[in-house]
Amino acid sequence: MDVALGAAVRIRRKTLGISQEALAEQCGISFQQIQKYENGANRISFSRLVQIARALRCRVVDLLDVLDGPDREVPGDIDMLARMRTPGAIELLAAYEALNSDSRLALVGLLRTLSTQAEARSRHRVVA
Repeated sequence: MDVALGAAVRIRRKTLGISQEALAEQCGISFQQIQKYENGANRISFSRLVQIARALRCRVVDLLDVLDGPDREVPGDIDMLARMRTPGAIELLAAYEALNSDSRLALVGLLRTLSTQAEARSRHRVVA
């Protein structure tokens, strides 16, 4: 849960174009502490979460939304948020969103081909 909440903070921060340093300054903490929150290494207290939400111009529930709701597939949401922590993922998603549907299909096909080739090379190295 700490990882998912940290990922939600990171996604919101990056979406707004706010640096870890700027967020930390607004909250009166170090940027290293923001890194620890975003990585799930440190648990965010409720009072700190309120500060972070205010700095990110959202409601606390907006950040907690991924953890809430019995009708939601929480493990899938957490997996998605963990994948969004991959460097470049948010930028890639923004660029993907700007493409038309034909270009999106072509890009997904290219990425599937590249990942299949990378997996095959990896398996070949292990066998060799």
